Amino acid sequence: MATERDQQVYAQRRQAMVTRHIAQRGITSSVVLDAMGKVPREAFLPASLREFAYEDSPLPINEQQTISQPYIVAYMVDALQLTGGGNLLEVGTGSGYAAAVLGEIGDHVVSLERYETLVDSAHEVLGSLGYDNVEVVHTDGTLGWSAQAPYDAIVVAAGGPDVPTSLKQQLAVGGRLVIPIGPSQTEQALIRVTRVSEHAFREEHLTDVRFVPLVGDAGWEDRRGNDANTRAPVPRATANQSPRAASSMSTSELIAEAADPIDDIDEGNIDRLLERIGDSRVVLIGEASHGTSEFYRFRARITRALIEKKGFDFVAVEADWPDASRIDHYVRHLQTPPAEWTAFSRFPTWMWRNEEVRSFVDWLREHNANISDPDKRVAFHGLDLYSLFTSIAAVLDYLDEVDPQAAATARERYGCLTPWQSDPATYGRAAAAGRYRECEDEVVATLVALINKRMEYAQQDGERFMDAVHNARLIANAERYYRSMYSGYSDSWNLRDQHMFDTLDSLLSHGGHDTKAVIWEHNSHIGDASATDMSARGQHNVGQLCREAYGDDAYLIGFGTHSGTVAAATNWDEPMEVKRVRPSLRDSWERIFHEAGIPAAMLPLRHPASPELDRRMHETYLERAIGVIYRPDTERASHYFNARLADQFDEYVWIDQTRAVTPLNSKTLRGVPDAYPFGL
Repeated sequence: MATERDQQVYAQRRQAMVTRHIAQRGITSSVVLDAMGKVPREAFLPASLREFAYEDSPLPINEQQTISQPYIVAYMVDALQLTGGGNLLEVGTGSGYAAAVLGEIGDHVVSLERYETLVDSAHEVLGSLGYDNVEVVHTDGTLGWSAQAPYDAIVVAAGGPDVPTSLKQQLAVGGRLVIPIGPSQTEQALIRVTRVSEHAFREEHLTDVRFVPLVGDAGWEDRRGNDANTRAPVPRATANQSPRAASSMSTSELIAEAADPIDDIDEGNIDRLLERIGDSRVVLIGEASHGTSEFYRFRARITRALIEKKGFDFVAVEADWPDASRIDHYVRHLQTPPAEWTAFSRFPTWMWRNEEVRSFVDWLREHNANISDPDKRVAFHGLDLYSLFTSIAAVLDYLDEVDPQAAATARERYGCLTPWQSDPATYGRAAAAGRYRECEDEVVATLVALINKRMEYAQQDGERFMDAVHNARLIANAERYYRSMYSGYSDSWNLRDQHMFDTLDSLLSHGGHDTKAVIWEHNSHIGDASATDMSARGQHNVGQLCREAYGDDAYLIGFGTHSGTVAAATNWDEPMEVKRVRPSLRDSWERIFHEAGIPAAMLPLRHPASPELDRRMHETYLERAIGVIYRPDTERASHYFNARLADQFDEYVWIDQTRAVTPLNSKTLRGVPDAYPFGL
C-alpha cells in the first residue's frame, strides 16, 4: 500500500512526465493533458515496476503484453479529437491504464480484452480507483461491441493488417477511429478513420508506429503456439531454370542468393570482405552475445587479416582498461603490470577469459615478436575506462556489508544495463528499497576513490594512453556515470558509450591520422543506435558516434544466430551456465536469415547485391541481443528490439548454429609463466 509520501512523489513525477514527455512534445489538448495528469500509472503496475511508472517507455504486464508508453497513449487519445463526454470504445484493455485516461474524458467507456487474466486485473484496479464509468469486457476486440454502439470514438491499442469493418460500422456519424495498421506485425502506420456519413469514411495517415499484433477474427492469427523451429523451404535456381525477378522473391531467397558463404570460421577466405572494408580506418566488429564461440573466433579471423594485410595498429575492446592493459603488456612484450592485476578475474569472467580470446592473444604476441620497434607493435586496449566490472564488484562488496537486501537489488539492476531491454520484467524487479538510495553517496565516493587509484597506476604505466586523456574529465564523468547508473536512469548508457567513443578517439588522435583501430564490442554498442529502438529513447552508442565522426572510414559489422548454446548467467554475479539459445522468433531478422538455409555467410549491406535487396534490408524487424545475462523464459521482452539492419550495420555475419565459448579453467594454467596475462 502506497504511503502518503509515496503518493506525493508519484504525483510530482506524474506532472513532470506530463510536462516533459507529453506537453513539450506537441500535445496541446487541455482535455488530454488533464486526464494524463490525473491517472496514477503506478496503480496499473506490479509493485516491482512502480519505480519506473513515469519513465516514457512501455513496461511488461501479463500475457506477453505491455502497458503502453505514456506519450503514445496521449498521442492516440489526442488523435480522437475529444472535447469531453461521449460514448467511447477501446480495443485492447491491457493493464487498464489507457481505459482510465479515457474514463477521465468520456461519459462511458467500453474496453475490450481477449485475455481473461488481464480483464480481471484491469477490472479490479479500475474499480479500486473509482472508474465506475469504465466497463471491461472479455471478448474478441477485433469484432467490437455492438451492444453499446454507436461510439463517438474508438481507439485500438494493437496493430492489425487493415481496419476491421466491424469497428467502422460501430462508429457514430462524425465519430473517429484511431488504429495502427500495416502489412507486417512489426511495423504499422497509425490511421484515423472518420465516419462522414452512413456509408462514407475518410482515412488519414498520422504517423509510423510499432504495436503488438491485433489478434482475432478480424486481425492477425495468434502465432504464439506455432513451432518456432520450422523452416520454410527456399527454392533455388538451377541450371535449367532462369532466376525469378527479385521483386517476386522472398527476402530470405534474396539473402541466400547474395551472401558470401563462410567455409571455415577460423581460416576461411575473407578477401571479398576485406575489399568491401577498403581503406576504412575504424572497423567495428560486433557479437550478438557475450558468450558465443563462433562470434569470437570469426571476429579474431577478421582482425588477424586486418592486422596482416591492412596494417591495423590496435585492438580496442569492451573491457576495463586495467585488465586490457595486462593483455597489452603481454602481447607487446612489455614489462608486466603488478601481480595483483590479474586480467578479467571479476564477473563476468568468461566474457574475455576464454579459450577463444586466449588463442587470439597468443597469436598477437607471436605476431608482435617479429616487430623490433615496440612502438610499431599492435596494441590491445580496453575502452571501459570506468573499470566497470571491478567497480560494480566494489559496489556489491560495500552493500553486502551494510545492507544485504540492497545488494540483492543492486545485482538485479546491474544485470539489466542493456539498451534493448526497454520493457523487461527483470528490470522492474530492481526497484529501489530501504537503504539502497541512502547508500548512493557512499557508493559513488567508493567508486571515485577506486578510479583515482586506477588512474594513479595508469599515470605510471600509460605511455600512450594518459597523454590522450584528461584526468579531470574522466573523474567528473565517472561520478556522473555511476550516479546515474546507480539510480537506474537511461542516461548511464549514453555516458558510458560516449566515454568509450572518446577513449577510442583519443587513442586514434594520439597515434596520428594514419592510425587504424579494430573495435570488439557487442552489437548493441557497435551497430548504429539511430537504426534501432534505442533512438526513440534518446540513446546513442559507439557505432553511431563513429559514423558521425568518421563517416565511411568507419565500417560496422554485426553478427547473428538462430539457435545453439551460449555462455551466460541468469542474474548478475551468479555462476556462468551453458544455456540453450531458443530458436529465433518469427518476424525477426534471425528468422529471415535462418529461412535462407545458409549455415554461415557474410552479407554486404553497404554494398548490396541489388536495389530490391537493399530496400528489403532497410525494413524493420525484430533483432535479438544476448548479453552476459540470458533469460530464455522472458526472451521476447528481455532480448529483442526493433532494427533496420542495413541502417544499423555495413556488413552482417550470419552463423545459423552456434555454441558457447570455452571458459579458461585456472587449473589448466598451472606452470604457465607469471607473465601470462590471465593469471592463475
